[in-house]
Amino acid sequence: MTENNGSIRTLAVDIGGSGVKTLVLDEDGTAIADRNRQETPRPAKPEPIIAAIVTLAKEQSPFDRVSVGFPGVVRHGVTYTAVNLHEDWVGFDLATSLQQQLDKPVRVANDADIQGLGAIASEGVELVVTLGTGFGTALFVDGKLVPNLEGGHHPFRKDKTYEQLLGRAALKKMGPKRWNKNLARAIDALQNLFNYDRLYIGGGEAKKISIDLPENVAIVPNISGLLGGIALWKD
Repeated sequence: MTENNGSIRTLAVDIGGSGVKTLVLDEDGTAIADRNRQETPRPAKPEPIIAAIVTLAKEQSPFDRVSVGFPGVVRHGVTYTAVNLHEDWVGFDLATSLQQQLDKPVRVANDADIQGLGAIASEGVELVVTLGTGFGTALFVDGKLVPNLEGGHHPFRKDKTYEQLLGRAALKKMGPKRWNKNLARAIDALQNLFNYDRLYIGGGEAKKISIDLPENVAIVPNISGLLGGIALWKD
């Protein structure tokens, strides 16, 4: 459904390791109604998660198209990695399957990429990190995405990856103090690696940050992971 003023409505979907969220946005990225959410089904296979999206979509305002943020590598609507979900996602055509269920055009991208699209200034080198179940990363150069950067699974310290030391499981195991200390080290390491102009930190665990951040590092609201869905339709 399109509003009388011709505005196209987008159902923004964020698939996470702990929750599935949806929100309907107008063309300017303004929310039409409140965000809704369901716990991520377990086991986190494609079919029950798609069913959850369909249920949430029915509770939302009418929409014309769908943008989906997925926690893994995505190419042409197909998911290729899903470390924090289920192995059945590997090689799964999410865009086509969801389009058949909702009868609307669907575009899918990595969730950190979408978070970045909702946060960046499109100037210089900008890095986005999401702190949630896992550790997501997205890199932009003058607003152009470098796709499928899976920095969370790269070595960080003591034979551990960024995700192993900064994901939600690590936060619970080591506590906020040590977790924040690792985050400070990660920020330094990423600055040396990418020489970014700006670093944006989002995700559900960003609220646990207690360290002083450098001037070129900012915390962005979790809603950016939904608002960035509009940018997927800017060809």
